Amino acid sequence: MSENKNVATVDVAKKYKKKSQTADIVKRLFRNKSAVLGMIIFLCIIVIALSADFLFDYEQDVIKQDIMNRLQGPSSEHWFGTDEMGRDIFARVLYGAKYSLKIGFSASIVSLAIGLVIGAVAGYYGGWIDMVVMRIMDVLLAIPGTLLAIAIVASLGSSVNNLIIAMSVSGIPGFARIVRSSVLTVKDNEYIEAARAIGATDRTIIFGHVLPNGMAPLIVQATLRVASVILSTAGLSFLGLGVPAPHPEWGALLTNARSYIRDYSYMCLFPGLAIMTTILSLNLFGDGLRDALDPKQK
Repeated sequence: MSENKNVATVDVAKKYKKKSQTADIVKRLFRNKSAVLGMIIFLCIIVIALSADFLFDYEQDVIKQDIMNRLQGPSSEHWFGTDEMGRDIFARVLYGAKYSLKIGFSASIVSLAIGLVIGAVAGYYGGWIDMVVMRIMDVLLAIPGTLLAIAIVASLGSSVNNLIIAMSVSGIPGFARIVRSSVLTVKDNEYIEAARAIGATDRTIIFGHVLPNGMAPLIVQATLRVASVILSTAGLSFLGLGVPAPHPEWGALLTNARSYIRDYSYMCLFPGLAIMTTILSLNLFGDGLRDALDPKQK
């Protein structure tokens, strides 16, 4: 009976400690004004992306050409003006958030999932497995991420799914190395030895004990990776290897507008501001999250 009480007491203490740590992280995060500002801006961008279908009709407002209204400046009717095909830039910029955020989140999640498994296996087992896996990651890291993405997209063709694949592959090595270093830091601690002593399987130890105690740097890296993917996607679209026309991805909007930048600068201004604002908000939030998750910042 006393043993059951002790076990229950330990469980309650663990839950209280976890809640207390989470509350401390949230408090430190909300004390950082720049991080809160970045979070609010990015949440607004997400809301805009989710509501684009309700605000505009894709066929009529986003991709339909209206030559009679081409190259009109910002006005009460067209807030951001119109492009060379007479399409409303405001509608296209807001709708373009869907594509940029979809690629950013999807590629980051895929990179994180694959890098998590690779880094955890390499760090936990060590030996020749670690050596072989990490050398493969080093080879991928030796290739510039943008160049690797260009090679993949050029081979597979320009599409949203192929862009996600390209961005995912280029992000795996970074996540794998972060996970490996986190696993190496905690795998020899006493509670891991205790888990082995009671017969826990390697999978239970890795995913139940090792990784949860090394997630802080992964969360920060994933946040910053979304910003990096959005910027890289815009760069690929600017080179003609991104989202194919007529889809209004931000980089593609810049590509279409570069021929008109001298006389119709607004065509480049608003897509560029959208990219800048999104990446700035993510970087502000990521930096604040890094400080909040760092126990030395208490």
